[in-house]
Amino acid sequence: MKLIYRYIYSSAPAMLVLATLAWGSHTIAGKLSVGEVNPMMLIFLRWAIVALLIWSINGRAMISLWPVMSKKLKWVFLMGGCGLSLFNAFFYLAAHFTSAINLGIIQSIMPAMILLGSYLIFGTVVNRLQVTGLVLTFLGCIIVAAQGSIGNLLLLTFNIGDLLILLAILFYAGYSLGLKNRPSIPGLAMMGYFSIAALIMSIPLVVIESLVSGFRFPTENGWYIVFYIALIPSFLSQVFFMRGVDLVGPNSAGLYANLVPIFSALMAILILDETIRFYHLTAMLIIFSGIFLFENKKPNLG
Repeated sequence: MKLIYRYIYSSAPAMLVLATLAWGSHTIAGKLSVGEVNPMMLIFLRWAIVALLIWSINGRAMISLWPVMSKKLKWVFLMGGCGLSLFNAFFYLAAHFTSAINLGIIQSIMPAMILLGSYLIFGTVVNRLQVTGLVLTFLGCIIVAAQGSIGNLLLLTFNIGDLLILLAILFYAGYSLGLKNRPSIPGLAMMGYFSIAALIMSIPLVVIESLVSGFRFPTENGWYIVFYIALIPSFLSQVFFMRGVDLVGPNSAGLYANLVPIFSALMAILILDETIRFYHLTAMLIIFSGIFLFENKKPNLG
């Protein structure tokens, strides 16, 4: 058994597939959380557990790195508070209004959003092939949001959940771009600081939610979902992905993120009994074609 563990831990594909599988399962868990735990309460409990877990494992390292991180507190709160907590907030709200398949497919435009942000913020050079890729990915997203209906598109009739997940993606794209300015510290310690910032940001969100819809603790199933999200998509997936990056580098590791919508769709069909439509398949084909175009000509972010 130890040999199997060692083989998996030393295999970049195994680490990265496990990471993306965990991220894909987050879409399913988010959908299952509807009616079991309030969205903002889920965010608060998720990051509380992650922060405690990382602190118990890596607390001494985080304390020793305080002189470095204390100079970047505004950046830490923007990354953890806005990039993570607000992404989660819109993601879990979106799960109330749209399918897990839609959540997974629309998230696949994330690389395009990051590339566009790199161009707008950092002035990254983008060639014509990449522009074509960007257009294709957004076209695929529009097809999903319009449910493959030209009538919906002409009438600008979109599912509110699909629009919310697009807003969530904007925040996570900002988080990804913000990593360009990260200090040179171990990834787990940095994630610990981000989780504390995300936890602090979630407190006013829970207060607002309680005032609007009333305070409610998770159900028994809700607690299972909370612990699953905290341990698997929030913690272990990060460990797996960081290990994969160590083995093959960030560029190659990043390509595996394209598996997330595939895993999300498959699990939505198997676990949630959702139905994949022809327009879903068309959109995925278009989006992956766009990703192929600009992933093979990635600009240098410096």
